[in-house]
Amino acid sequence: MELKHGIFYGVGIGPGDPELLTQKALRVLGECPVLACPQTHSGEMLALDIVRGAMDVSEKTILPLHFAMSRDPAVQRKAHEDAAREVCRYLEQGMDVAMPNLGDVSIYSTYCYLMEIVQAAGFETAMIPGVTSFCAIAARLGISLTEMNTPVHIVPASGDLETALQWPGTKILMKSGKQLPETIQAVREHANPAHSALVQNCGLPDERVFPNLAESAPGPEDSGYFSTVIVKE
Repeated sequence: MELKHGIFYGVGIGPGDPELLTQKALRVLGECPVLACPQTHSGEMLALDIVRGAMDVSEKTILPLHFAMSRDPAVQRKAHEDAAREVCRYLEQGMDVAMPNLGDVSIYSTYCYLMEIVQAAGFETAMIPGVTSFCAIAARLGISLTEMNTPVHIVPASGDLETALQWPGTKILMKSGKQLPETIQAVREHANPAHSALVQNCGLPDERVFPNLAESAPGPEDSGYFSTVIVKE
Protein backbone atom coordinates (compact mmCIF):
# COMPACT_ATOMS: atom_id res chain seq x y z
CA MET A 1 0.00 0.00 0.00
CA GLU A 2 1.37 3.38 -1.02
CA LEU A 3 1.68 5.73 1.93
CA LYS A 4 -0.10 9.07 1.79
CA HIS A 5 1.78 12.34 2.22
CA GLY A 6 1.51 13.75 5.76
CA ILE A 7 3.51 12.12 8.58
CA PHE A 8 2.14 11.79 12.11
CA TYR A 9 4.91 12.21 14.70
CA GLY A 10 4.71 11.25 18.36
CA VAL A 11 7.25 13.40 20.19
CA GLY A 12 8.43 12.65 23.72
CA ILE A 13 8.99 15.98 25.50
CA GLY A 14 10.11 14.80 28.95
CA PRO A 15 8.20 15.10 32.22
CA GLY A 16 7.95 18.87 32.52
CA ASP A 17 11.25 20.77 32.39
CA PRO A 18 11.48 22.37 28.91
CA GLU A 19 15.26 21.96 29.04
CA LEU A 20 14.78 18.18 28.85
CA LEU A 21 13.46 18.32 25.29
CA THR A 22 16.00 16.74 22.96
CA GLN A 23 17.42 18.51 19.93
CA LYS A 24 15.58 16.03 17.71
CA ALA A 25 12.28 16.71 19.47
CA LEU A 26 12.75 20.45 18.97
CA ARG A 27 13.66 19.96 15.31
CA VAL A 28 10.60 17.82 14.55
CA LEU A 29 8.25 20.10 16.50
CA GLY A 30 9.74 23.07 14.66
CA GLU A 31 9.30 21.48 11.21
CA CYS A 32 5.69 20.33 11.70
CA PRO A 33 3.11 23.00 10.87
CA VAL A 34 0.47 21.35 13.09
CA LEU A 35 0.77 20.44 16.77
CA ALA A 36 -1.92 18.06 18.04
CA CYS A 37 -2.12 18.53 21.80
CA PRO A 38 -4.27 16.83 24.44
CA GLN A 39 -6.61 19.29 26.12
CA THR A 40 -8.42 18.85 29.43
CA HIS A 41 -12.08 19.74 29.97
CA SER A 42 -10.92 22.96 31.65
CA GLY A 43 -8.99 23.95 28.51
CA GLU A 44 -5.45 23.25 29.78
CA MET A 45 -2.85 21.82 27.39
CA LEU A 46 0.11 20.87 29.59
CA ALA A 47 2.18 19.31 26.80
CA LEU A 48 1.81 22.47 24.72
CA ASP A 49 2.76 24.63 27.71
CA ILE A 50 5.99 22.65 28.11
CA VAL A 51 6.79 22.99 24.41
CA ARG A 52 6.13 26.74 24.64
CA GLY A 53 8.82 26.92 27.31
CA ALA A 54 11.36 25.68 24.78
CA MET A 55 10.30 27.21 21.44
CA ASP A 56 8.01 29.70 19.72
CA VAL A 57 4.78 28.08 18.54
CA SER A 58 2.97 31.26 17.51
CA GLU A 59 3.04 30.29 13.81
CA LYS A 60 1.75 26.75 14.43
CA THR A 61 -1.74 25.43 13.92
CA ILE A 62 -2.80 24.04 17.30
CA LEU A 63 -5.17 21.07 17.12
CA PRO A 64 -6.73 20.33 20.55
CA LEU A 65 -7.37 16.64 21.19
CA HIS A 66 -9.98 15.57 23.73
CA PHE A 67 -9.70 12.21 25.45
CA ALA A 68 -12.21 10.54 27.75
CA MET A 69 -11.05 9.78 31.29
CA SER A 70 -13.48 6.85 31.39
CA ARG A 71 -12.09 3.35 31.95
CA ASP A 72 -14.70 1.97 29.56
CA PRO A 73 -12.72 0.55 26.57
CA ALA A 74 -15.52 1.45 24.14
CA VAL A 75 -15.57 5.07 25.32
CA GLN A 76 -11.79 5.29 25.13
CA ARG A 77 -11.73 3.75 21.65
CA LYS A 78 -14.25 6.26 20.34
CA ALA A 79 -12.21 9.15 21.76
CA HIS A 80 -9.07 7.79 20.09
CA GLU A 81 -10.87 7.35 16.76
CA ASP A 82 -12.31 10.87 16.93
CA ALA A 83 -8.87 12.34 17.67
CA ALA A 84 -7.21 10.31 14.92
CA ARG A 85 -9.85 11.48 12.46
CA GLU A 86 -8.99 15.11 13.26
CA VAL A 87 -5.28 14.40 12.78
CA CYS A 88 -5.94 12.69 9.44
CA ARG A 89 -7.74 15.80 8.14
CA TYR A 90 -4.40 17.60 8.16
CA LEU A 91 -2.38 14.61 6.96
CA GLU A 92 -4.68 14.33 3.95
CA GLN A 93 -3.64 17.87 3.00
CA GLY A 94 0.00 16.79 3.02
CA MET A 95 0.73 18.54 6.34
CA ASP A 96 2.92 16.83 8.93
CA VAL A 97 1.41 16.68 12.43
CA ALA A 98 3.36 16.34 15.69
CA MET A 99 1.75 15.21 18.93
CA PRO A 100 3.85 16.16 21.99
CA ASN A 101 3.68 13.56 24.75
CA LEU A 102 4.90 13.93 28.32
CA GLY A 103 7.83 11.67 29.12
CA ASP A 104 8.72 9.13 26.47
CA VAL A 105 6.33 8.41 23.65
CA SER A 106 6.47 4.62 24.19
CA ILE A 107 5.58 4.65 27.92
CA TYR A 108 1.83 4.84 28.68
CA SER A 109 1.42 7.13 25.68
CA THR A 110 -1.92 8.07 24.14
CA TYR A 111 -0.07 8.66 20.88
CA CYS A 112 0.40 4.93 20.37
CA TYR A 113 -3.36 4.36 20.28
CA LEU A 114 -3.77 7.06 17.64
CA MET A 115 -0.71 5.82 15.76
CA GLU A 116 -2.32 2.45 15.05
CA ILE A 117 -5.50 4.10 13.73
CA VAL A 118 -3.56 6.56 11.58
CA GLN A 119 -1.38 3.78 10.18
CA ALA A 120 -4.50 1.80 9.27
CA ALA A 121 -5.70 4.88 7.36
CA GLY A 122 -2.58 4.67 5.20
CA PHE A 123 -0.34 7.35 6.68
CA GLU A 124 3.27 7.17 7.78
CA THR A 125 4.06 7.59 11.48
CA ALA A 126 7.26 8.17 13.45
CA MET A 127 8.16 8.14 17.14
CA ILE A 128 10.68 10.54 18.71
CA PRO A 129 11.88 9.30 22.13
CA GLY A 130 12.01 11.52 25.19
CA VAL A 131 13.25 11.53 28.78
CA THR A 132 11.03 9.31 30.92
CA SER A 133 9.46 10.69 34.08
CA PHE A 134 11.02 8.01 36.26
CA CYS A 135 14.53 8.67 34.93
CA ALA A 136 14.08 12.39 35.59
CA ILE A 137 12.75 11.57 39.06
CA ALA A 138 15.72 9.33 39.84
CA ALA A 139 18.02 12.19 38.82
CA ARG A 140 16.01 14.62 40.96
CA LEU A 141 16.36 12.27 43.95
CA GLY A 142 20.04 11.56 43.24
CA ILE A 143 19.55 7.79 43.19
CA SER A 144 20.24 4.97 40.75
CA LEU A 145 17.40 2.83 39.48
CA THR A 146 19.51 -0.26 38.83
CA GLU A 147 22.68 -1.95 39.89
CA MET A 148 24.42 -5.00 38.44
CA ASN A 149 21.87 -7.82 37.92
CA THR A 150 19.04 -5.73 39.44
CA PRO A 151 15.76 -5.74 37.48
CA VAL A 152 13.41 -2.77 37.14
CA HIS A 153 9.63 -3.17 36.99
CA ILE A 154 7.28 -0.48 35.62
CA VAL A 155 3.85 -1.01 37.13
CA PRO A 156 0.54 0.89 36.84
CA ALA A 157 -0.35 1.79 40.41
CA SER A 158 -3.93 0.71 39.77
CA GLY A 159 -2.81 -2.92 39.45
CA ASP A 160 -2.08 -5.67 41.97
CA LEU A 161 0.52 -3.88 44.07
CA GLU A 162 0.59 -6.52 46.81
CA THR A 163 2.05 -8.93 44.26
CA ALA A 164 4.19 -6.42 42.36
CA LEU A 165 5.88 -5.08 45.48
CA GLN A 166 7.20 -8.56 46.22
CA TRP A 167 9.11 -8.71 42.95
CA PRO A 168 12.92 -8.41 43.18
CA GLY A 169 14.65 -5.17 42.27
CA THR A 170 13.26 -1.67 41.83
CA LYS A 171 9.55 -1.03 41.34
CA ILE A 172 8.31 2.10 39.56
CA LEU A 173 4.65 2.78 40.32
CA MET A 174 3.03 5.12 37.80
CA LYS A 175 -0.37 6.72 37.17
CA SER A 176 -1.73 6.57 40.70
CA GLY A 177 -4.19 9.40 40.16
CA LYS A 178 -6.96 9.42 42.77
CA GLN A 179 -5.66 6.08 44.08
CA LEU A 180 -2.46 7.66 45.42
CA PRO A 181 -3.43 7.16 49.12
CA GLU A 182 -4.02 3.46 48.41
CA THR A 183 -0.68 3.28 46.58
CA ILE A 184 1.19 4.77 49.53
CA GLN A 185 -0.61 2.44 51.93
CA ALA A 186 0.36 -0.57 49.81
CA VAL A 187 4.02 0.52 49.91
CA ARG A 188 3.86 0.83 53.69
CA GLU A 189 2.27 -2.61 54.06
CA HIS A 190 4.15 -4.63 51.45
CA ALA A 191 7.51 -2.88 50.98
CA ASN A 192 10.02 -0.76 52.89
CA PRO A 193 8.75 2.86 52.89
CA ALA A 194 12.16 4.07 54.08
CA HIS A 195 13.53 2.84 50.73
CA SER A 196 10.69 4.45 48.79
CA ALA A 197 10.28 7.94 47.35
CA LEU A 198 7.60 9.90 45.53
CA VAL A 199 7.75 12.89 43.23
CA GLN A 200 4.73 14.81 41.96
CA ASN A 201 4.82 16.93 38.80
CA CYS A 202 8.53 16.41 38.19
CA GLY A 203 10.10 19.40 36.46
CA LEU A 204 6.96 21.53 36.67
CA PRO A 205 6.57 24.69 38.78
CA ASP A 206 4.46 22.84 41.37
CA GLU A 207 6.88 19.92 41.76
CA ARG A 208 6.83 18.22 45.18
CA VAL A 209 9.46 15.75 46.39
CA PHE A 210 9.05 13.14 49.13
CA PRO A 211 12.42 11.33 49.36
CA ASN A 212 11.43 8.99 52.21
CA LEU A 213 7.86 7.74 52.47
CA ALA A 214 8.51 6.53 56.01
CA GLU A 215 8.94 10.16 57.05
CA SER A 216 6.54 12.13 54.84
CA ALA A 217 4.01 11.63 52.07
CA PRO A 218 1.24 13.59 50.32
CA GLY A 219 -2.09 13.73 52.09
CA PRO A 220 -5.30 12.33 50.58
CA GLU A 221 -6.17 15.79 49.29
CA ASP A 222 -2.90 15.96 47.32
CA SER A 223 -3.53 13.06 44.96
CA GLY A 224 -2.19 13.84 41.51
CA TYR A 225 -2.14 12.11 38.14
CA PHE A 226 1.55 12.89 37.66
CA SER A 227 2.75 11.14 40.81
CA THR A 228 5.42 8.48 40.52
CA VAL A 229 6.66 6.24 43.33
CA ILE A 230 10.05 4.52 43.24
CA VAL A 231 10.40 1.52 45.58
CA LYS A 232 13.84 0.01 46.10
CA GLU A 233 14.76 -3.17 47.95
